[in-house]
Amino acid sequence: MSELLTVIAQIRAKPGQEARLRQQLRGLVGPTLAEAGCIAYDLHESIAEPGLFVFYETWKKEADLDAHFQTVHMQAFHERIPDLVDGSIEITKCTKL
Repeated sequence: MSELLTVIAQIRAKPGQEARLRQQLRGLVGPTLAEAGCIAYDLHESIAEPGLFVFYETWKKEADLDAHFQTVHMQAFHERIPDLVDGSIEITKCTKL
């Protein structure tokens, strides 16, 4: 059995776009949880830095994550990134020890 893939994605809202980004990110949760290979897809917002969002994700395998990025809902979100996201999305891939 292969190791599960854990992904931590950090996304910072542009100033003034926190509410819009929060809404867009919440809209990704349901469709993503329905994807093949998605075990967990939890959205968090920093208490100390409102507007800093963190996804904590668990996938069965990397191919499932790759397929996730090709879905309609993720492609639509990526089109909105320039308007909502400050800087780039930081993605860290991990395995559980």
